[in-house]
Amino acid sequence: MDIKLIKTDADYRAALAEIETLMAATLDSPEGERLDLLVTLVEAYERDHYPMDLPDPVEAIRFEMEQNGLTPKDLEPMIGRSNRVYEILSRKRPLTLKMIWRLHRDLGIPTESLIKPSVEEKGPSSIMNSRNA
Repeated sequence: MDIKLIKTDADYRAALAEIETLMAATLDSPEGERLDLLVTLVEAYERDHYPMDLPDPVEAIRFEMEQNGLTPKDLEPMIGRSNRVYEILSRKRPLTLKMIWRLHRDLGIPTESLIKPSVEEKGPSSIMNSRNA
């Protein structure tokens, strides 16, 4: 089968090219097994070399709203009255733990995104505060 670890960008590109040729392989065939192994190796390489950063809470909420055709009114059961929803969406107020739990439960937004500091919270003062903590 002669499959090797992906260590360089050239190895990565070669593995992607081979994956493309194997996309029509049946699952339990030798080609299907080769495809599975190559995809696993590519995923590991991408996880190490091209990590994807999670969106901040407001971006995650807005994405979910866009994907599901939700309006701010639809968020009221999870966040509170409309003025609270607008404060969250405009980054004037942070999410509470209860809001995070409800948004995760009801909309399936990953908690890792919901607890991530917002863009405004990452300024110099928050960095200094985290060092002093």
